[in-house]
Amino acid sequence: MRGPYLYDYAILRVVPRVEREEFVNVGVILSCPRKKFLETRIELDEQRIRALDPSLDIELLQKQLAIYPLICQGGEAAGPIGILPQRERFNWLIAPKSTIIQTSPVHTGWCAHPEAVLERLLESMVRPVQPSPCIHL
Repeated sequence: MRGPYLYDYAILRVVPRVEREEFVNVGVILSCPRKKFLETRIELDEQRIRALDPSLDIELLQKQLAIYPLICQGGEAAGPIGILPQRERFNWLIAPKSTIIQTSPVHTGWCAHPEAVLERLLESMVRPVQPSPCIHL
């Protein structure tokens, strides 16, 4: 159902070997300015990432990904970017980068509850697809 609030989101991706252009979706960044909502949720599936690059430093990756929610929250803990207005922080987070952490193009929609949209996006875009039960004929 279309809600009264416009939102934008991007999928957070890990691209272990940038030259191969293979990636694993690991999170969602969602901005809903009229609700003053900016949040990143991350669910790192180490097994899927290691399938693309077994040598990737997962601990370092986790530290780098932990910065995204801090920037969304804002404040001094997020460094100089944390003091920017909320929309500028979103724009900084989604800016194209050539590192192993990248974002998808930005998508837009309407919602009543951005928290629910964020959860739905995590389920559909980040979490591994669960196999359907087999039906034997």
